Amino acid sequence: MGYFLNSLEPVENYRIASQSEYFVDKSLLIKDLFPFFNQADRDICITRPRRFGKTMMAQMIASFFSKATDSSDIFDHLQIAGIPEYRDYRNRYQVIFMDFSKMPRNCKSYAQYIERIEKRLIKDLMKAYPDADIDPEGAVWEALSEVFNEYNGEKFVFVIDEWDCIFHKDFLKKNEQKEFIDFLAGLIKNQAYVAMTYMTGILPIAKYSSGSTINNFLEYTIATQSKFSEYFGFTDQEVDALYKKYLDREKEPLLTRENLREWYDGYHTLNGVKLYNPRSVVYALTNNRIASYWTGSGPYSEVKKYIVNDIAGVKTDVALMVEGEAVPANVEEYAASSMELQTKNEIFSAMLVYGFLNYENGCVSIPNRELMEEFKNTIVKEASYDYLRDFERESRRILERTLALDADAVAEALSYIHDSESPHKIYLDESELSSTVKLAYLAARGQYRIEQEDQAGKGYVDYIFYPRNGKDDGLILELKVDRTPEAAIKQIRDKNYALRFQGRMGEKPLTTGRILAVGISCQKGSKKHRCKIEVLQ
Repeated sequence: MGYFLNSLEPVENYRIASQSEYFVDKSLLIKDLFPFFNQADRDICITRPRRFGKTMMAQMIASFFSKATDSSDIFDHLQIAGIPEYRDYRNRYQVIFMDFSKMPRNCKSYAQYIERIEKRLIKDLMKAYPDADIDPEGAVWEALSEVFNEYNGEKFVFVIDEWDCIFHKDFLKKNEQKEFIDFLAGLIKNQAYVAMTYMTGILPIAKYSSGSTINNFLEYTIATQSKFSEYFGFTDQEVDALYKKYLDREKEPLLTRENLREWYDGYHTLNGVKLYNPRSVVYALTNNRIASYWTGSGPYSEVKKYIVNDIAGVKTDVALMVEGEAVPANVEEYAASSMELQTKNEIFSAMLVYGFLNYENGCVSIPNRELMEEFKNTIVKEASYDYLRDFERESRRILERTLALDADAVAEALSYIHDSESPHKIYLDESELSSTVKLAYLAARGQYRIEQEDQAGKGYVDYIFYPRNGKDDGLILELKVDRTPEAAIKQIRDKNYALRFQGRMGEKPLTTGRILAVGISCQKGSKKHRCKIEVLQ
């Protein structure tokens, strides 16, 4: 047993975790790794945001496969024990467990960082395989190859946690990024001594070209792959079970099940599985208190400058997301080497990778209240975000003027928002007019549930505002380009959109207040808006 080779640390850490009050059994992940052993495609990399259980999963895998000690006392009670191959794989492999987030004391250079890794691994190998002719000053892959050849084809399972940690260090230079990638390639790629590699981190592996240095890895990200998704984050069913434990444990429970959903749910995998932030759920249940347990938001500093400086015009989209809107985005692979982000999609991709955003149905959004609070705390306080407060004030005024039937004031405010914030300086279609209207009514989201293209009467209404308080007025907005607001009002009446406020069959009326029809129009090429507001009933 050594520092990296067959280390006892991951075993002990996972044993402690498995005995905790709110432990969730994710051991079936191990079963999904069996098919990778000794195959051509035997190297996998699973990337997830912080606080999604990556380290615990890495410790679990090392504990299961490692010959360091008999771990049957841990796994005999978990789901993996029911798999037929259970005993064929448990504690049968030489495991090299490497946590790349651990640094030498007072580490100030890449040379210090990588030298520690190489020296410790070579020391482990020399101790465990004394008959191998290992050069203590040689490369680690040469030492491993020597062991493979001298010890009858001895193979190793590599478990690498926080592979990308070095990319977040200020001392890492551009040329050293490539040196580190080359080190990983030398250690893992096409090496006969590798039985299987399991690697995890936040950043997807850097791609330099189609002939990437480490293109041997099969990558599984939260946005682009559904495989392994259920093992990172808590599902609805798992949170249900944890909440039941919580109710049995707490004499005076202060949390509701809805609290957990509102604060910590909201992430979605590619195949639609809903996930909760596991760390925050466990902390909330343990502390009997709903709060933001999101800590260590340092990675945001790496993308924050792009938002503060409004690179690629992202400020308006962030404003929409802070108010609960989903924003269309084409999520791209965000590589470790791509720290200079140039497009809106790259910025949102990076924020998704770090866990600040969710991606679903082609849109990014802030997933839950916990993250919403963090956005407001860490972003909105920035001086450069004073415009958000201006937006909120202007938006509240627009809602007030709408309810007061002041159509001229609404039209004037729409023109102002379009001139100052819209990326479209002229209107080409109603979708571009819709972007301005979304911004205009941001503040209404606290008072209304706003639906777009909702079925109502004899068609689909552009926007319908359902009051959260059933006594407030309901609003129906219809938008027109190159037509009049009167035409929009006529469509609202002709198609009887107001019928939707009566509720579907068996429902109570959705409001006892007035129902207002709001027609909004703009001419192509014009910055002048027109508005008409009528009381339908």
